[in-house]
Amino acid sequence: MTVRVFIDGAAGTTGLEIADRLAGRADIDFITLDDARRKDATARREALNDADFVILCLPDDAAREAVALIDNDRTRVIDASTAHRVADGWTYGMAELEPSQPGAIATAMRVSNPGCYPTGFLALVRPLVRAGLIPHEWPVSVNAVSGYSGGGKAMIAAFENGETDTAWLGYGLSLAHKHVPEMQRHARLAHPPLFQPSVARAYRGMVIEVPLPLFAFHRRPSLSAIEQTLREAYRESPVVRVLDGDDSAIPIEADAGTDRLSLRVFGNMETGQARLIATLDNLGKGAAGAAVQNFNLMAGFDQTAGLTL
Repeated sequence: MTVRVFIDGAAGTTGLEIADRLAGRADIDFITLDDARRKDATARREALNDADFVILCLPDDAAREAVALIDNDRTRVIDASTAHRVADGWTYGMAELEPSQPGAIATAMRVSNPGCYPTGFLALVRPLVRAGLIPHEWPVSVNAVSGYSGGGKAMIAAFENGETDTAWLGYGLSLAHKHVPEMQRHARLAHPPLFQPSVARAYRGMVIEVPLPLFAFHRRPSLSAIEQTLREAYRESPVVRVLDGDDSAIPIEADAGTDRLSLRVFGNMETGQARLIATLDNLGKGAAGAAVQNFNLMAGFDQTAGLTL
């Protein structure tokens, strides 16, 4: 079976990464527009409606516009922007979120690709909330650092052309980051998590950490109970792995260059404190890898086809 695929925004960082993962596959027929036509509304409308699958790698407003240009009931869409991650009628494209999620993605017409930060956060938190180990009303906080490629072409240029000479840049200081709604919604938390994002002088890679004061929880779960809950949640996942928490340090590049997601549980039961840490590639499982995984599920292919694990 061959399916027709159009990547709208193929010239951007995520679009290029997706195309690289899909390149050379005999089961895909790409619809492409040259530079002169890729911003032409008529050409885009035609491509959007001719495709079996459209992958949107666009800013939010442009993604909404692209969806509006699709006037048939056949073309299926994966949106890598923030525009539809908490929107009605869209399936959240994190296959590991719930046991039923792969099936929901496989049959969906509209799939929203998760954000890079929410991917690590949800992988750590959602199984523990579901199991009652983290109270759903708990004021969860999350600290995260990403490679600068997550900021797109402008940030890449700033770091690589000498416009930015810092080693670390904290942002989102107004506590209104656009990823927070999807974190709260899909973790099923009563309150928005306190999200503290930052960027480091590394091209790709990501570390996401959720600190937990276990001593304050009613059930006071042990570190082993938390780790076992995560292991059980991802027992059959080909993409997410739970590693032993015996590292002395975690580098931002731990999963860079891959499409996998690694989870670790650290802590001190004498003080009743835990540190849950996720590592991934912000351009891999945090963006392009997730989009390709979702495409594979929707098209009926092996979900890991084209991925580096």
